[in-house]
Amino acid sequence: MLIATGAPAVSCESVGEWWPRHRAIAAEHPATIHQAIIGGFVADRVGWAFASGYQAALRALVPDLPADRICALCVTEEDGNSPKAIKSTLKRSGAGYVLDGAKCWTTLGPDGALFLVAARDANAPGERPSLKVARVASNLPGVSVEKMPATRFVPEVPHARLRFNNVQLSDASLLPGDGYDEYVKRFRTVEDIHVQAAVLAYLMREAQRLSWPANWIERLSALLAALGKLSDMPSSEAETHVTLAGAIAIGAGLIEETETFWETSATDPAALRWRRDRELLQVAGAARELRTKRAWERLKSGTAP
Repeated sequence: MLIATGAPAVSCESVGEWWPRHRAIAAEHPATIHQAIIGGFVADRVGWAFASGYQAALRALVPDLPADRICALCVTEEDGNSPKAIKSTLKRSGAGYVLDGAKCWTTLGPDGALFLVAARDANAPGERPSLKVARVASNLPGVSVEKMPATRFVPEVPHARLRFNNVQLSDASLLPGDGYDEYVKRFRTVEDIHVQAAVLAYLMREAQRLSWPANWIERLSALLAALGKLSDMPSSEAETHVTLAGAIAIGAGLIEETETFWETSATDPAALRWRRDRELLQVAGAARELRTKRAWERLKSGTAP
């Protein structure tokens, strides 16, 4: 699909420029993995490849998200992103709920129009934290969005801190099912697949533009095809996690090979941005290792999926 297309990169400096282009891709390609791959392929930098992969992953997780809104999953708080770390609360109030709390790291938050907020169900019985995920429009009364400083890598992609003060929500705002198992945990896997595919597709286009070796492009093409199949596998099953770990390892090997290729174009703007942005792929590495370890334990004990 992407080999020898000759498609140029789409120069892009801001979310305002990137978002309409991503929307056009999503409108033409219903499969979210294709949205990620094509969005990455036309990106002129890792940041927009990541952004397309992230938006595609959210729609793989929650298919009925509005096509015309930038969305964000909001989990992380000051103490982390585990159920025990989540202090934001949803309390029953009349015919709906009230949301109170804060999130300290929201991707695309300053430009987000719809937040998927993980919060404790304050009405759930028992001591174990029970999480729900609620759809929260950014313009609701009581929602505060504070833009954060740019990160040292992919600085074009903004982040925000969020605060929720007595935000009134309807019952229909809550997504069905357990917030942690159905959304927070699943998204980590879904996001890894889509973002990995998007960033590798970005490298596919750079490989063609800069005439990298054909055998490297062949192997990358095979990996992208594999990620497409992987996106159809159940995101909560141990087999999926083990297979994804293998795909990421293969991708890491291919990326390591590119260091020599980039050196031949060291002053190219894309090479300079790549050296700045490649750290993105190391984010959450420890969490991935733990996920893979647990997947192998489940397979070996016979308790998978």
